[in-house]
Amino acid sequence: MGKVTGFMEYERIEEGYEPVAKRVKTYKEFVIGLSDEQAKVQGARCMDCGTPFCNSGCPVNNIIPDFNDLVYQGDWKNAIEVLHSTNNFPDFTGRVCPAPCEAACTLNINDDAVGIKSIEHAIIDKAWEQGWVKPQPATVKTGKKIAVVGSGPAGMAAAQQLARVGHAVTVFEKNDTIGGLLRFGIPDFKFDKSHIDRRVKQMEAEGVVFKTNVMVGELPKDSKVTNWAKETVSPAQLQKEFDAVVLAGGAEQSRDLPVPGRDLDGVHFAMEFLPMQNRINAGGKIKDQIRADGKHVIVIGGGDTGSDCVGTSNRHGAASVTQFEVMPQPPEQENKPLVWPYWPLKLRTSSSHEEGCAREFAVSTKEFMGKNGKVTGLKTVHVELKDGKFVEIPGTEKEYKADLVLLAMGFVSPVATILDAFGVGKDARGNAKAGTDFQGGYLTSAPKVFAAGDIRRGQSLVVWAIREGRQAARAVDEFLMGSSTLPR
Repeated sequence: MGKVTGFMEYERIEEGYEPVAKRVKTYKEFVIGLSDEQAKVQGARCMDCGTPFCNSGCPVNNIIPDFNDLVYQGDWKNAIEVLHSTNNFPDFTGRVCPAPCEAACTLNINDDAVGIKSIEHAIIDKAWEQGWVKPQPATVKTGKKIAVVGSGPAGMAAAQQLARVGHAVTVFEKNDTIGGLLRFGIPDFKFDKSHIDRRVKQMEAEGVVFKTNVMVGELPKDSKVTNWAKETVSPAQLQKEFDAVVLAGGAEQSRDLPVPGRDLDGVHFAMEFLPMQNRINAGGKIKDQIRADGKHVIVIGGGDTGSDCVGTSNRHGAASVTQFEVMPQPPEQENKPLVWPYWPLKLRTSSSHEEGCAREFAVSTKEFMGKNGKVTGLKTVHVELKDGKFVEIPGTEKEYKADLVLLAMGFVSPVATILDAFGVGKDARGNAKAGTDFQGGYLTSAPKVFAAGDIRRGQSLVVWAIREGRQAARAVDEFLMGSSTLPR
């Protein structure tokens, strides 16, 4: 529980950042993690809550008070054992998770929450530094073969768990490297891809086989989903050759904005823009890269993907960056007694915003304007919510100059053609329909086909993807073996 009086003695310590002028010149991570002593102080702030709401606030149910106390005691090796017992990839979540656990922290009711995410970050970095993260190959093989389609965090978590109990696991990825949207959707300055690469090596040592540039099924004609596959495998072939199939391909269909001028050159999905830069950073070549150099950039969408577009545009050297959000501006401070322990609605300013960005709220785009087939600007109007619908406010029309428009309004669903090819039933939102009950959980309507992550629950967080992958792995193990020793 940390120090008995620690929460009264110590203040929250935030992780540091490299100066803006320095970090915008590179694509390297710029977060300065806690020192051992700073992490110890944060661990000391953890209270003896009785009911640690942080555990339930965390989708993977990290045993947070225990590893906080171990860090406070200086027992880093046992801290990583506790952390790894619930989370396969704390090196991912310690960097890009928004930390719902901290929103649920009891101390957060009337003070600053314990810096749980920064402690997690410190633990896993220490573990890699000390060589404590090692492969855990199975001692006994089951003879069962499992195909995992998609190599994002859900697919990776499912594959690792299944390999560790002796199954032969093959992961299929349509792009040329492993990681899914974790690799191609999150900029390197937020998450360096070496963290994925060393986990892939660990998993290969555990027996997982990765097959890249392989498309399972087909994408719709003119699809904008990133696809660098050189080979195609049919769903029927996987269902014939493997004892079980786990679909973990994510929700890759970007939400579009069908207004006049949408077909103008210079209007792109964020997921056309971001993967290009990540691939170039990895030494790849992209023909006709979408660049923001010297351009007036409009980012439509106020979430994390929009923020990533802002940071990348600034690193390109954009003349200006403006971000639109259709929702009204949230309060700067949440009403904690009202919303705790749930994730609060409040104004969030990211590191990318701090690097330079104008933010506009309650703005709806009515039309893209262009000349000679290229976007030159857009027309907007302010809106307000009435009876659950957006209503335009007369007299608030405005025009903005724009040379590049990036649509970052989230994702609507998985690729329907792939689910259809497997014969998987869909819910009302187009996601793979599968429950989460322990008996038969994550099993779809198609025989021996399971679904986990965004492809099942819709667009969500990395930490939810890891949870779903772990839970689906247990369901598959029970399906094949009758029972499972994998954690729930």
